[in-house]
Amino acid sequence: MTTARVSTEPAGVLPRSGLHASLSAPLLDTMTFLNEVTLRYPQAISFAPGRPYEGDFDVARVPGLIETYLDHLRARGLSEDRVRTALYQYGETAGQIRDIVAGMLAVDEDMTVDPASVVVTVGCQEAVLLILRALFTGPDDVLLVDSPAYVGITGAASLLDIPVVPVPGTPDGPSLAGLERTVREIEASGRRARCLYVVPDCSNPTGVSMRREDRTALLDTAARLGLLLLEDNPYGVFSRVRRPTLKSLDTERRVVYLGSFAKTAFPGARVGFVVADQLVAGADGRPPGLLADEVAKVKSMVTVNTSSLSQAAVAGLLLQNGGGLRSANEASARHYQATMRCLRETLAAELPPGSSETAGVRWNDPDGGFFLTLDVPFEADEAALDVSAEKYGVIWTPMRHFHLDDAGDRQIRLSCSYLTTDHAVEGATRLARFVKDRSTTLGPV
Repeated sequence: MTTARVSTEPAGVLPRSGLHASLSAPLLDTMTFLNEVTLRYPQAISFAPGRPYEGDFDVARVPGLIETYLDHLRARGLSEDRVRTALYQYGETAGQIRDIVAGMLAVDEDMTVDPASVVVTVGCQEAVLLILRALFTGPDDVLLVDSPAYVGITGAASLLDIPVVPVPGTPDGPSLAGLERTVREIEASGRRARCLYVVPDCSNPTGVSMRREDRTALLDTAARLGLLLLEDNPYGVFSRVRRPTLKSLDTERRVVYLGSFAKTAFPGARVGFVVADQLVAGADGRPPGLLADEVAKVKSMVTVNTSSLSQAAVAGLLLQNGGGLRSANEASARHYQATMRCLRETLAAELPPGSSETAGVRWNDPDGGFFLTLDVPFEADEAALDVSAEKYGVIWTPMRHFHLDDAGDRQIRLSCSYLTTDHAVEGATRLARFVKDRSTTLGPV
């Protein structure tokens, strides 16, 4: 006889133990924190959100983008009935603009991609979720992340019960010695290191970019260790230095490429994509298929398809700009580089090295993107953030949100993408005053 479990919670209240364990992890609060912290202190200058600059957004352009795509369909010979269906109805699960996305990668990244290997997703976050679900078979499969890592990858892994192990990062990307050591340790424990997630260009959260020779070395190391690489590239267009993507250097189908139009077009469209050209053995003697086909199966049970309206707007933007987005983002890239330069120059003026007030204070020099890492000689936690926002009028992100261990407690992530240059200067001035006061008050620990 089975005894029914009796809840001790009041009627209508679900016990937390009855929900997935990941929902109680602080990690899953991080994305909400990053989205909402600025709203909590509306008068403060915020270096927290990794949002694109809104100064170039033009609402009046959006209908024209959609019309450009519809004209493209008409030019291909589609009847008005089929054009209407393409815009109003459910579309292909894998996306109806895959050929246009593949064309963009050829124009912008010198990548030759079969459109059949592309799956268009609801933002890059869905691409992350889908590829993880497709690749990981059970608790013995381990995801490696270049640490510190974007919370979107670690959070998605947590939801799917995928164990995550950090690989130590360096100023030039993941440590290859650390990667090899970590893989060997995982194998010795009877598990399998399945893939490594990495952002080679202007990484979130550190701003670090990998040199070309380090990219080649990473590909060689991954091949030797039998690893797949998940390359996420939302910021490469904004770098001062154009480097080849891992995927463009990949000759062994070792790299799964994750892309997004959130930064290069507009985040409200919620369009991303994944290039998964790896071959998957066919069932019942059939020839091999593409990993993209398997990813599309997962998508069919998650979001069914990506909004046709959103795909039309993104495709129209690409078509209006010769098939790519590098030229369309030249002004944005200059803006981000200018705000980053203002931030660094103001920090250098206000926090000069050699001063007793600035001992232990340093920052890196990203060559583009949205983010910069600042080291401080005190605990950069939520309590310090509240003081910074309330008393000094400046907001930042504790770097501890991006670590899976206790590292990052004395680091700050600064994003200058959302600000004007004037706000970047004023915000950096306020931040420097907070850092000096906090350092003097608390002293080294």
